[in-house]
Amino acid sequence: MDAFEIAKLIEQRNQQQSPYLEFLRSSSLSLGIYMLPAGGIDPQQPHKQDEVYYVVSGQGTIRVGDQDRAVGSGSVVFVEAGVDHRFHSLAEDLVVLVFFAPPESA
Repeated sequence: MDAFEIAKLIEQRNQQQSPYLEFLRSSSLSLGIYMLPAGGIDPQQPHKQDEVYYVVSGQGTIRVGDQDRAVGSGSVVFVEAGVDHRFHSLAEDLVVLVFFAPPESA
């Protein structure tokens, strides 16, 4: 079994330069924590994998394709592979769990 604590993952992510920390990878799934500061810019490009975002904390907006949706603690958003998407208008620091299926290429 693998088990994780969000607070510890945030600490680990804070010790690196990248906004994304992958903390679990199997042959069919990867999970990471993605953090963006209030007012920050999300540099994401479309991915080759389906992904699900679970917002742990913070507030902002996500654009998926040509649709915007406000997100906050507890929001869950599915993004199909290849679709342009990014967070914007971040009113609070954003902490997001990211699920990729299958995992991103290393």
